[in-house]
Amino acid sequence: GIQLLVRTTKELYPSDAGNLLYEYAKEILRLRTSAVQAIKAFSKEMRGVIHVAASTIPGQYYLPKMIQSFRAEYPDISFNLQLLDSTEVAEQIAARKAEIGFTGALINLPKCVYQPLAEDRLVIITPNTERFRQMRTTGIKADFLKTEPIILREEGSGTRKETEHFLAKAGIDIGELKIAAQFNDPDSIKHAVSQGMGISIISKAAVEDYENFGLLLSFDLSGISMDRHLYIVSHKNNPLSFIGEVFLNFVKMYYDK
Repeated sequence: GIQLLVRTTKELYPSDAGNLLYEYAKEILRLRTSAVQAIKAFSKEMRGVIHVAASTIPGQYYLPKMIQSFRAEYPDISFNLQLLDSTEVAEQIAARKAEIGFTGALINLPKCVYQPLAEDRLVIITPNTERFRQMRTTGIKADFLKTEPIILREEGSGTRKETEHFLAKAGIDIGELKIAAQFNDPDSIKHAVSQGMGISIISKAAVEDYENFGLLLSFDLSGISMDRHLYIVSHKNNPLSFIGEVFLNFVKMYYDK
């Protein structure tokens, strides 16, 4: 409601109030520049260790590139990274043994809070044999899973929890499957499938290397979307350290690109 500019037919100039605001505006911009320079200088001094617990899929296939990018900006910050299953990650956060966690499923512990990290997708993987190559055109239906030996992740893993969820959506109980083996890491599963031990359901991000080398095939489950979230988990009542907060904000921005 205050006039800042005076217009005439020949000129435009600031009013007295406009001149006053102009002086404050210059000071605001000077302070902004000083603040940016101070924060940049401070960030170069940041150092320490961030204790992270991660389940296999985010820990092996998402975190390495993210940490590499983070350390390019903050080279004096290092990481103590534990690879566990999703349930164990949540337990580590609840017990304050790790500062930040990453899981492949929501684990219901009252002291843990979750934020979505990234989208992931589960796929069915098979040996790269002529029999399965012919199924490229027809796809794999839910009932087919009950006829084949299947290799699963261990109980407690996010992938196992989500697998059971998607199978239930398809009308399949885990007890109906011909379970050949259970492994606690995707590399063992990929190798076993490529050797013909059976089929499996794991993260698409985990199988790209074996697919690219022609060692196995991946399929979506006909009629069922197996998309899921990966999550960041932290303690409900335990504030993050300053460098932990910086890393958490970096992670959110990294996946918002």
